[in-house]
Amino acid sequence: MVVVGALFFFFWQKGYIDRLAKYVGETREEMKKCQWPTREELWQSTVLICFIIGFLSLFTMVADFLILGAIRILMAVGA
Repeated sequence: MVVVGALFFFFWQKGYIDRLAKYVGETREEMKKCQWPTREELWQSTVLICFIIGFLSLFTMVADFLILGAIRILMAVGA
């Protein structure tokens, strides 16, 4: 407890506590200015991201299958 108190006093003397409080206050003000998505926009974005992840997974699987087949053919020709 003494160590925590000493650290708090040290940071307070150096002005770190005031700067942190100012930073948090400014961040809150900026966050109030943000335009947050509606529930519908959020749902649409989530569905789109899931679709894209599925598509990229399928693409990667097909590409891997084709490359593996090509390598097997080249290995068979070389043997």
